[in-house]
Amino acid sequence: MTAAVHGLTVRHRRTVALDAVDLGFGTGVHGLLGPNGAGKTSLIRVLATVAAPAGGRVELLGQDVAEHRARAAVRRRLGYLPQEFGYYPGFTVREFVSYVAWLKEMPAAGVPEAVEHAVERVGLADRIDAKVKTLSGGMVRRVGIAQAIVNEPELLLLDEPTAGLDPEQRVEFRALLRDVGSAATVIVSTHLVEDVAAACSEVTLLESGRVAFRGTTTELTRLGGDTGGSGDNPIERGYTAALRAHRAGTSGAAPSGTAAGGPR
Repeated sequence: MTAAVHGLTVRHRRTVALDAVDLGFGTGVHGLLGPNGAGKTSLIRVLATVAAPAGGRVELLGQDVAEHRARAAVRRRLGYLPQEFGYYPGFTVREFVSYVAWLKEMPAAGVPEAVEHAVERVGLADRIDAKVKTLSGGMVRRVGIAQAIVNEPELLLLDEPTAGLDPEQRVEFRALLRDVGSAATVIVSTHLVEDVAAACSEVTLLESGRVAFRGTTTELTRLGGDTGGSGDNPIERGYTAALRAHRAGTSGAAPSGTAAGGPR
């Protein structure tokens, strides 16, 4: 298991963002779905080691990250793209991604090639020496993806990564996710159900800080056909059906053994 949380509780002042959640993630592409305020970003931030939980245990890449030394070691091996990431607008794309590689303590000799490879994978090879401030919003988002994958991470965490991407770029991004997920663990938080359907092998649906559904995209799609949830396609109908069942307090929203969100 690449990443696991046990009894994870996250609070923002008096609000409980995650309520004693148990989850595990292995190799592959995992989608995090849920309405605004469900706890998706809170989970991603804890897994990225940029936020501390109020309770519970977090294991990443075989290490309990409660200790500073373990967190530092894990950060070299993961990639993270927050919803809004900071960058230096006066840097070129090459300079910015190289700077992130330096922060991750990558061996200096391999950085130039790694940077060019990461930028090429997000389709910005022709803009690698352009200043970030001259790029469109979608291009800046792709720079964010490039910095997240420059170190070939074993754990890749992406929060709303397709924001600002046009339809063609989203298709290319999904292919990139599948490629990275063939050897690493990729966790994608998104509100776009179609991105999950196209790229993810497993789905976790959060609602009010708890796990409402855990299963494959096929299992979520099947719920849409069985229970008549609203939506334009089967997976959207499955999404709404799972939320309705969870809100009604039933256990029928998820396949047997997954409703409680235990590690798979």
